[in-house]
Amino acid sequence: MSKPIVAIVGRPNVGKSTLFNQIGKKRVSIVEDIPGVTRDRIYLDAEWLNTEFTMIDTGGIELETTDHILTSMRHQANLAIEEADVVVFVVDAKTGMTAADEEVAHILRTSKKPILLAVNKVDSPNKENEIYEFYNLGLGDPIPISASNALNLGDLLDQVVENFPKDAVDEKEADEISIAVIGRPNVGKSSLVNALLGQERVIVSNIPGTTRDAIDTHFVKDDTKFILIDTAGMRRKAKIDLPIERYSVMRSLRAVDRSDVVLMVINADEGITEQDKKIAGYAHEAGKGIVIVVNKWDLVEKDDKTSLRFTEDLRDEIGFMQYAPVLYTSALTKQRVHRVTDLVKYVAEQQAMRIQTSVLNQVITDATAINPPPSHKGKRLKIYFTTQADIKPPTFIFFVNEPEIMHFSYLRFLENKLRESFGFEGTPLKLIVRGRKEEEV
Repeated sequence: MSKPIVAIVGRPNVGKSTLFNQIGKKRVSIVEDIPGVTRDRIYLDAEWLNTEFTMIDTGGIELETTDHILTSMRHQANLAIEEADVVVFVVDAKTGMTAADEEVAHILRTSKKPILLAVNKVDSPNKENEIYEFYNLGLGDPIPISASNALNLGDLLDQVVENFPKDAVDEKEADEISIAVIGRPNVGKSSLVNALLGQERVIVSNIPGTTRDAIDTHFVKDDTKFILIDTAGMRRKAKIDLPIERYSVMRSLRAVDRSDVVLMVINADEGITEQDKKIAGYAHEAGKGIVIVVNKWDLVEKDDKTSLRFTEDLRDEIGFMQYAPVLYTSALTKQRVHRVTDLVKYVAEQQAMRIQTSVLNQVITDATAINPPPSHKGKRLKIYFTTQADIKPPTFIFFVNEPEIMHFSYLRFLENKLRESFGFEGTPLKLIVRGRKEEEV
C-alpha cells in the first residue's frame, strides 16, 4: 500500500518549511539519520494517530527563479491537486489575505481534494480573531496555528489524518514483483518500459492499481509475474506548463511505496542529479530493492574502462547505496534490456532471503574475532546474540550489553560482513541494537 501524500502549499515566507520541519522535530518523523543520505529534504515520512503518511514541502521543489510569485504559486497548487491526497494551504495571519492567496484558493476550490486552510503565525490565543478574514477564501474553517511555536499542530494533523482516503486498494497478487521506474524526464523511462513490454509481448492485463486510477501494467517473463507501476508516463496526466521534473516527485514517492524493487533510470550523458539522490534516499529508507539503470549507453564514447569509471562516480555520488547493482542499457537499441527483469527478480529474492540463526551468529562471531567491538571508558561492547527479525528489507537485531557503545562505523562493519557472507545485493539492510543484561543471556 502506498502511504497517503500531504502537500504543503502557500506563497513564500508564510512558514511552509517551518511547519514541515516542526512536524519532523515533534518526533512524528520516522526518517533515519543515515550517513550519506541527502539531508535537504522535500519529503518527510510522518506518523500521527498510528497512521503513516508522507508530507511534501512544495517550497523545496525548485521553481523557475524568473517566474512571478503568482505563477509559482499556481504551479504549486496544480502539483498538489495532481498527486496529493490532502492539501494543507498555509497563509500568514500577520500579512493578511493577499491576491496570491485568493488566486490559489480559487484553483484549490475547483479540485476534488480535501483542502485544509492553516493560518500560520497565530502565536497566542488572543490573536485568533486575525483568522476571520480567511473565511473569504471559501475553503471552510481556518485552523489557527503557529509553526514556530508548535501551537495547534495536533489539531491540524488530526484533520489531515481524518481526510485520508479510506478505500485505497492495491490490486497485487502475492507472487507478483512490482517495479517502480523512477528518474528525471528524458532519461528514457518510457522507452525502457516500452522496450521491456515490447520484448516480452505477454501483457496479462491493464487493471486499476489503486483508487487513484493509476493503470499498472502486468506482464510475465520466464514464468515470473511482474507489475510495472506507471511513473513512466503510461497514465495520461493533466498538462503542466513547467518541465515535469519539478512535479514528478510525488508520483515517484507514491510509486516507490507501492513497489518491491525500484529501477532508478539515469541518463548516461548527464549522470545523477540532486533530485535523483532525494528519490533514491527515499527508496533506501523505505527498504526497497534498487537497481540503477544507466540508459542511453549507446550514446557514450567508450574505452575498456568507461563503465568502471562511471560506476565509481555513481558510488561516490550516492555513497549510501553501494549495494545497488548497476546495469548499462540502451532502450533504443535494446542493449541489455533483457537483463532488467532477471536483475529485478534476483534483487527481490535477495530482499526476501532469511538466514539461519546458527549460521548468522557464527558469521558475527567470526567478524568480532577479526575486528573486536569498540569500548568506552574501559567497558567493551559485547554482542551476545543476533537474529533476523524480518525480510523486505532484511532486518537484524543485535542483543548487546551496552547499546550506546555501538558506534555506527562498527555497525557498518557488521553490515559489510553480512553482505560479504550472504550477498543481499540490491537491498538495504536494517540493523537494530538492543540492550540485554549479562545475567539474562
